Amino acid sequence: MVPNTVLIHDETADLATQIQRLEHIMACLRDPVSGCPWDIEQTFASIAPHTIEEGYEVADAIAQEDWPELRGELGDLLFQTVFHAQMAREAGHFALVDVVKAISDKMVLRHPHVFGAQSNAKSADQQVEDWEVIKAAERAGKAQKGVLDGVALGLPALMRATKLQNRAARVGFDWPDIGQVLGKLTEEAGELAEARDSLGPDDLDEEYGDMLFVMTNLGRHLGLDPEAALRRANDKFTRRFAFIEAELARAGKTPHDASLEEMDAHWNTIRRAEKAAKG
Repeated sequence: MVPNTVLIHDETADLATQIQRLEHIMACLRDPVSGCPWDIEQTFASIAPHTIEEGYEVADAIAQEDWPELRGELGDLLFQTVFHAQMAREAGHFALVDVVKAISDKMVLRHPHVFGAQSNAKSADQQVEDWEVIKAAERAGKAQKGVLDGVALGLPALMRATKLQNRAARVGFDWPDIGQVLGKLTEEAGELAEARDSLGPDDLDEEYGDMLFVMTNLGRHLGLDPEAALRRANDKFTRRFAFIEAELARAGKTPHDASLEEMDAHWNTIRRAEKAAKG
């Protein structure tokens, strides 16, 4: 039977009470006798993709400035943390309280200019440098000796490439100016063009990956976030293709019925209109 503490909906309850209620709900869902069959059969590996998805939905709500939606998405993301913590508690690894304590301790340790004796009269760049020194010490304590150790394998590829390049750049392994990056990009594009008809799928994949890696480096040198830039490009493509579909629909057509020339003409129309709107 589900305890009353789970069923009670109290708008006036404080944060600690609400967190305890959520933790209890998760425990009930995972109860091997009376819980939800779907929740019971989940593992860390099966839940991980949902955790990543919820993070992106948080970012999407922020991009749309939909604050009520953000509240809900943050709740979904919090639930993912509680889900993982419950599975960890069942396996004897740790509990939710340990998760909260660990992140609190880490934030205090990494901000000595706020919680310690260090002065906070520093620029944001200086604080980032201090942050990296502290993280390097933490990696050493975890026996992570390499500069690139600890960059998560599960990150989106563009984001991981940026982090890897940033780590390498901090120890001087970086092109000194953007001209050399552009030169390398031209080189990689040439190699890809040459390899297109002469290499097998694996080698072609490698050459294409090399070019994407250099493109990521170019974004970093320009001070851009490659992941965010590609997300905006995706949004632009979606918006413009929706315009093509709408214009074709006015003529009683769908993209399946239209020629490439027709669709391209509508694409150029919306592209010119957007450029004109920018002034």
